[in-house]
Amino acid sequence: MQMTSRFDPHNPQKDTRFSTLLGPEMWHQLPPAIQQRFGKRVRGGASVAYQGVVTDMQMNWAGWLLSQAARLVGGPLPYDMSCVGQPAIVVVTEDIAGDGQFWIRQYGRQSGFPQMVHSSKRFAGPTGLEEYIGYGIGMALRTEALDDALFFKSDHYFLSFRGLRMRLPRWMSPGALTIGHHDLGGGRFRFSLRLTNRLFGMLIGQDAVFQDAGGSS
Repeated sequence: MQMTSRFDPHNPQKDTRFSTLLGPEMWHQLPPAIQQRFGKRVRGGASVAYQGVVTDMQMNWAGWLLSQAARLVGGPLPYDMSCVGQPAIVVVTEDIAGDGQFWIRQYGRQSGFPQMVHSSKRFAGPTGLEEYIGYGIGMALRTEALDDALFFKSDHYFLSFRGLRMRLPRWMSPGALTIGHHDLGGGRFRFSLRLTNRLFGMLIGQDAVFQDAGGSS
């Protein structure tokens, strides 16, 4: 597992967007490795790619139905249990036009093409951070630092169309989404995803382990 990039890792640009969202106290609670990953900004249009492997996948019947329905709007949720043990790749590209990042997640499967998940993170909105999955669908995220991890937690979901924005009522949302970035030491980190619904419990859970760069570009 190795991280590759199209920018000079020896001359990174400082990125204070995530540290500003967290505030100095929570930011400095994070391990130095997480501070380095989220405090380094690639040049506009450049990309950084993390390679790893999916280590765990959980899904109940309600989560399966939701993930299949979500394929109609681009498949933003993992939907194939066969991804466990398969390669995973995350590519982050700096948005040239706006103040944000494009994220592409690729999950291997035992058969067929890998699943591709596209989203855009923008430093905007009432919480300071929003994620768009396309089709006018987005969610506002809250950031938290706990122990050895940085968390992104859904605050609310919304629809956006031609400058108009409608916040979805809680009963229309799929549930509470929590994304975690957990430092494992030795240049390794774990990505975790948990989607929990008040009525149906944990709908989807996924973990993947990635490795930092060896300095190649």
